[in-house]
This record gives sequence, structure tokens and C-alpha cells, in this order.
Amino acid sequence: MAIRTFGPNAVDWEQRIDLDRLRGDRLARISAQLEASSLGGLLCFDFSNIRYLTSTHIGTWALDKLIRFAVLPRGGQPVLWDFGSAARHHQLFNPWLDGERRARAGISTLRGAFHPGSGTAEEVARKVATVLREHGMEGEPLGVDIVEMPVLAALRAEGVDVVDGQQVFLEARRIKTADEIGLLTQACSMVDAAYEELYGFLRPGVRENECVGLVSKVLYDLGSEFVEGVNAISGERCAPHPHVYSDRVVRPGDPAFFDILHSHLGYRTCYYRCFAVGSASPAMRDAYTRCREYMDRAIARVRPGATTADIVEVWPTAQEFGFASEEAAFALQYGHGVGLSIWEKPIFSRLVSLEHPETLEEGMVFALETYWPAADGWSAARIEEEVVVTADGCEVITKFPAEDLLIAGQRYWTVGGPLAPVRESQSHLNTTLGRGEP
Repeated sequence: MAIRTFGPNAVDWEQRIDLDRLRGDRLARISAQLEASSLGGLLCFDFSNIRYLTSTHIGTWALDKLIRFAVLPRGGQPVLWDFGSAARHHQLFNPWLDGERRARAGISTLRGAFHPGSGTAEEVARKVATVLREHGMEGEPLGVDIVEMPVLAALRAEGVDVVDGQQVFLEARRIKTADEIGLLTQACSMVDAAYEELYGFLRPGVRENECVGLVSKVLYDLGSEFVEGVNAISGERCAPHPHVYSDRVVRPGDPAFFDILHSHLGYRTCYYRCFAVGSASPAMRDAYTRCREYMDRAIARVRPGATTADIVEVWPTAQEFGFASEEAAFALQYGHGVGLSIWEKPIFSRLVSLEHPETLEEGMVFALETYWPAADGWSAARIEEEVVVTADGCEVITKFPAEDLLIAGQRYWTVGGPLAPVRESQSHLNTTLGRGEP
């Protein structure tokens, strides 16, 4: 059965995303991973880990501040420290945190902006160590995801044995719950709509940054929480692929590919689509066909029990498409988990997966990306699909058409006069124009 896509609103007449269940399931997964580890607790500063653990959010402006922190002691409940009015808001509106008992005022060093002599780092360490002692975990290792050096030194001065805790978080987040899969699918449906608008807008004369603005507006109008990035690449910028948009004006015959990353209730997308603008050269058509074939071969192998090595071995080596090493070509033939952040577990790359394969399991959600440079030396194709591993295979949740190379912004003239703009696949256009199949 296909994964269902409901509207984002809550209703009483249909079972949709259950946010209470989402909160409980996430906490249960991370608690189970902690119990299975040798750690006495987990301390997180990473925004996504804090959200997974505490189901709190204070705005995307705080993503890079390292200002908030939360600790989960073994056998206990999470305690969150947030600043000022944010902490007060949690106490009033987040009943799962038991008011002031587990939603407390506190602040870290703001990436060093606080004066080193203020004692801020030492206060963070004191707060964390106190919770560990209250649960009898003061002598046990504390797993930390990311940490500033002054806080790390202060924790060690408190006698806390600090070790890597990121793997525990990523293991918990590796398998998605039913509600997480539903949110990820909803997030993709919003990008489907953005690509429909972009396809109608894209034509010679528009700029890459205008495409970014259009996509961002569509997503925010649909209720996106955060447009993390729109990677807009056209023309000779496609090879090499710079991973950032510019103010370049799109020209007739250009390739153009886009990666749309946004957040719906915290859950991200990573979703490439590729077009030709006005017309497609034989080299561009060939590149797209090759790119699609690599994608289809990879998807055909996705099922429980397969490994990341099984997937990447159907992809070309770096040398086959013009790079000296897998490190130099990293992220062009690539796959990564998608959840509260992009690039979660598992990772698919010839750089690591052949020697360190990971087994695919039902409930994983990840994106697969393929790339191929055209023979003309400047065009290139890029495709990405997000898939959910199901009991007997997988389901693709990125639905905007990508089976054939789509031609955007074209107008044809015949002896009888101009035709209206059309938006069709390359194979259909070739047939229409009497060229045969590509």
C-alpha cells in the first residue's frame, strides 16, 4: 500500500499524523539506545538532537548558536535548558516537560560570545553534573554530540568523563517511526508543488536567484517551517557542480538542476530535479539517460537486508566520470539518510560503503543522488529520489516526474505560425517533431 499523504492540519474525522505518539516514540527510541550503550547519560547541543529528545523548537535562527542544551540521564527523563522567554514558554505550553521540573532557564557560551571569565561554561557543566548525580550517574561516561572547547574543559573539571555520544543519537534516528515517515512524505509533497511552479516559470532570461525566490515563496506559502536551501545550477556551472546558486541568467539550451531542502515540522527534504531550458542537446539527453539508469539500478536493489555496498557498486567509479578519487567526487554519486536533518545514517558512497557496509532495514528513509557530466564538457545531469524502505522493497516519495528529461520554457514555430508554449517530456517532443526516440 502506498504511503499516505494527508493535509497538514489536524482533524477529528481522519487518523493522520499523531504528534503525541511522535514525541513518545522518539523519546522511547533514544532512551532504548542509551540503555543499550555503556553511557550514563547523553548531553546534546545539536539543534536536531534537542528536538528529537525534547520535542521543542524555538526558531531556525538558533540553529547555529549552540546556546541550548539538554541532558538525558540513564533511566531518567530529559532535562532542557533554554534561555529567557523560551524556557518560560516550554513551562507553559509543553506539558510533556513537566513545567519547571524539566524545562529550565539556562544558557551556554553562545559560541564564545560570552566573556570567558563570566563562568558561563562552568555553570553549564555544573547544571549537567548535578542532574547526573541526582540519577546516580556521576561516575559513568557522558556521551556528547557536539561541544565547545570551554564547556568540554568545564565538564572535565567537574569530573565528568566525556565521550562521543553522536553515534547513539544517529542510531536512534536511523529508523523512522510511522509518524516521521508521514511527515517526511508531506515535506516531499510540498516540494512537488514547488517544482510544478518552477517548471512553469523556468525559461531563458530568468536568473538562478529568481528561481530560488520563487521556490522559497511557494514553500513558505504552503506552511514550510524553514527553507534550508535551494541549490540552483544552470549552464556551464553544471560541470563542475558548485552546490550554490548565483545570479546567472539562464540561456536557451542550458541544462538546469535544482536541489530543494526545506523543513516541515522539523523533517527535511533533499530533492533534486533536472531540466533542459528551451531545448536539449544530444549530449544533454545522453547524460540524463545515463544519470537515470544509475538511479534506477540503485532503487531496484533497495530492500531490507541489502547493504549500502550493494547500492554503490552499481554506480560508476570516480575515474569513470572524470575525478581522480572517490574523495574528489564525493556527494555526486551519493546517498544519505533524511530526517530532522539531512545527511543522517545511512551513508551511501564508494568512499566508505564498500569497506564499511551498513544493512538496510524497514523504516529507513534516505535520498539517492546520481550525476553525470555530458560529453560536451559543460552540461550535466543531476537526479535525486527519496525512498522509504518497506517490508518487501521500497517506495519513492519524491513524485515530480523525472523518468524523462523535461524541457522547460520552450516555444516552437511551424510553417503555420507559432505554437503555444508546451511542457512535455523529451521523448514526447522528439516524437512530435518527427525526430524519433532519443
